[in-house]
This record gives sequence, structure tokens and C-alpha cells, in this order.
Amino acid sequence: MVTGRVDENDFRAVVERRAQALLALVSYLSQCGQSEDCLTRPLAGELLSQAMQLEELLDTYDAGKCCRWCNLRSLTAAIKLFADVGYELLHIRHRLPGYRLLPVPKDFAAATDETLKFTNHILLNAAREMVCKARELDLTILSCDGIGETYAEQPLTGHLPHDCSARRVETVAETVALLATSFLNLASESEDVRTASRARPEDYALCVVASLTEERLRSLEFRFHNLQSKYDTYVSGTEVERKDKDLPVLRGHASVVFHLLKIATSFAHYYERHVNKEPCIAPPFAQRLIAPEALLSTLMSYSITFIDQYIGCTVSLCQDMLRRYAEVGRIEVPIPKYRGFHVRPSTLISKLVQHYGSKVQMLLADEVYDAALPLDLFRANEGINAKKRRWLAKEIVRLELVPDDPAGEDVVSVVRRVVLALAQRGKLIMYEQPLEIPEQAGSLEGTLLEKTIFEAGRLLAMGKIDIETDLTAQFIGDKRVLADIRLLAEYGYGEDNFGNNVALPEKLSYLRR
Repeated sequence: MVTGRVDENDFRAVVERRAQALLALVSYLSQCGQSEDCLTRPLAGELLSQAMQLEELLDTYDAGKCCRWCNLRSLTAAIKLFADVGYELLHIRHRLPGYRLLPVPKDFAAATDETLKFTNHILLNAAREMVCKARELDLTILSCDGIGETYAEQPLTGHLPHDCSARRVETVAETVALLATSFLNLASESEDVRTASRARPEDYALCVVASLTEERLRSLEFRFHNLQSKYDTYVSGTEVERKDKDLPVLRGHASVVFHLLKIATSFAHYYERHVNKEPCIAPPFAQRLIAPEALLSTLMSYSITFIDQYIGCTVSLCQDMLRRYAEVGRIEVPIPKYRGFHVRPSTLISKLVQHYGSKVQMLLADEVYDAALPLDLFRANEGINAKKRRWLAKEIVRLELVPDDPAGEDVVSVVRRVVLALAQRGKLIMYEQPLEIPEQAGSLEGTLLEKTIFEAGRLLAMGKIDIETDLTAQFIGDKRVLADIRLLAEYGYGEDNFGNNVALPEKLSYLRR
């Protein structure tokens, strides 16, 4: 930790020595025209490296808190950030043919070029500001002669021979499932970011505050980077990769989404940290570097839009891959305790099945239901409730709960007594206490037993009581999907016996969105 106050002249000399390389680079950039394509990957990389080193030096001596030096510190941060963005954009431009990207509605290559021009414009403005500031601080700027040639790119056509022997992977299906499932989970986790792509321009600033914060985007950036690393660890250079042509396509999409998230994170960082924070004595140079509206527009129209589009088309690719490698199995699980397949359990099951895109059927009482359709699962409740009503009637008769001679008891009293007796025996659950029975109870013709059975069945249909049963349902489909359904059943389909919400495990986190 630095203590005390450094001598101004000593500090200026240290900065001058350490900033020489960066100042020469920005001097070169400041002389480029706005229409010139001056930025190359070698130049962007060197700008990034030198700006990082100077920023660290300035931070060591608290330059950001010193009125004389804080402007230089802010300009250094801007050059570092937009040099990084420029490098990412150039990387995308050069690697685009190898990504094997699926078609999307908008022209990604053209949009990348436009965003690169936008970034170049910011870097040129920042370079000119830094040259002016360096002269104001009496820092020597070395000649920039030869920089253009030194950092020029001379790309070659073609590639080196692919003559390394392929690694052998025994578990092809498991490998494909691992990657496809990981991408699907990340797609679900990115839903709020994807939704923001459909925001209106007047709502862009709200999106940055809500779902497009630097912290949120950086978290997703790391997750997609991990997915790319997982591919390179388990799949790259294997026989599986050569046999399944969809795997390199998946890798390309994971990679481009990662780079887009990295760019989006940088834009969000600059908007949050720098746009509305000016050096204490300097004119608002950040506003001259870039207007906040232009930064938000580029963030939304480029990064967020194409993140949404490329995640969307890759979801379909992953679901197709999972279907192709599906291992069909069958499981038997208990039906939901609380009101059977009502809204919450049916919605969660269908969302789970739709997440994987595989065909899954539910079998219950000789009926077949499409597990991807919540309305089809609702229909299963008809059979479940019919069984419960029959069971309820049999129990009332078996336990002789309705006397032949009611001794003046009305139907309402008998029904209430019967329900309480069954509840005390653990035969049913009461969701309403005290139990309210409709006033028109017993108005139908029939014996007291028939009226009691009818009214008890009506209470069941109204959801005031429920029967504890050991009914089960079978699910048939891809074993990976069935494993998640079994886990969902173990957690009560998201609710307890009284319909209260139950937290789902991390493996099912995609259902929470």
C-alpha cells in the first residue's frame, strides 16, 4: 500500500516512462481518419495490454482521485475497454466462416462491421483526447512512424493439415447429451436477457437497470465460456466430433454467444461506470467519446439481438440432437398429492418436457396423454377424480358412517360428521376449517346415504377436501427427461400436500423461469 504523498515531478516522470508505448499507439490512432479501418487484432491487443499496465500504475497512486490526473485515468480505462471490444469484434469477423452459424433473420456479418465502425470511432476520439491530455500534462509522445506496418495483419488463406489422430470417446450419446443439455439450461437461464431484445428504444435504459446489468451479463458470459471449455475438454479432436457434424455447429454457436456476451458486458460496464461519471475538473469528455443513447442502441441492436437469435436457433439444434440420441425408458411416479394434475404440476411437467424437446407420454388408467401439453395433463384429472369419488363412496358405505335412522339429523350435519370422521381416520385431507357446506345440500331426491355421498363428492370437486391415494402414473420417453420428471415428483411437483410452494432443486432451476 502506498502511503504519504508522492512528488508531482517524480510521478510525472514515472508515468511518462511507462506510458510511452501507449502514447505512441494513440498518437497513431489520432491521425487516422474516421473512415479508415485502422484497427487490427495486433494493434487492438497491444492497446489493451499497454492500457492495462498504465491503468494499474495510475491506480497504484490513486490517480482517479487526483484532479490533475483523473482525466488521464478515465481515458486509459476507455481505451482499454474499447480496445478489448474491438478485438472481440475483429475476432468474430475473422472467425465467422468457421462458426458454421445457422441462419437468423438479421445480417450478422454486416451488423458486426457496423459495430466495429462504431467502436473504432470511439477509440479514435479517445486517442485524440489522450494526446491532448498528455500534452497538457507535459508527457513526451514518441514518434508513431512505422506503427501501421508493425501492427498490420497479413492473413493467409486455408489452414494447416488436420493430421492429428482423433481421441477416442466411448460414450457418444452421453457426450452429446451433456453438451446439448448444458446449452438448453443456459438458454433457460438467459431468458430475461433474450426478452430484453424485444424492448422498445425508449425502454433501453430500463433494461440495463433491470436485466442487462454488468453483473448479470458477466455471469452469463462466464457460464457460456465454461460451456465452450467443456466442449474443448471432452469433444474437441475426438472421433465423436468427426462423426456428428452438429457438434462443431453447437460449439460455434456457444462461442459466438460467449463473445457477444463479452462485448455486451463491456458496453454495460461503460454505461454504468463511466457515462454519468465525469472527472472533477475536466469537460465531459465521456459525452464526446460516445452519447449514452448510441451506446445503448448498439448494445441492444447488436449484442442482445444476436444473443437472442443465436440462442433461439441453437435450442432447436440441441433438442434435435437429444432426440437423435434418445434412450427410451419408462418410470412410475406418484400423482401429485394436492388436487392431482392441476395447474402447477401440469405446467411444470410440460415445461420440463418442452425444455428438452423430446416426446414424452404419460400413461394413467389405460389413457395416454401428451406430457408436453398442460391441457392434456389437466384432462387426466377427470379419471383421477372419478376414482377418488368411487373410493369415497365405498369408504362411507364400508365404515357405515351414515345411519339408517338419522334421528332428525339433516344432510348438512351428516356430511360434516362423515367428513370429520374420515379425516380423523387419515382417509382424507380438509383444506377448509370450519367446513362450509353449500346451503342447497340435500336438495336432490334420494336416500340419506345417496345424498351424503353426492355432497361429499361435490366437496371433493370444489377442492374443499381431497383423498390421499396411492395412485401412480407412468411416463415413457427419453431417460434424461424421465430422470428430471422423477426428481420433480420427489419434490412434490413443486408443492406440498396443502398446495404451498416447495423450492425445487438446482438441477431443475430452468423450471423457475
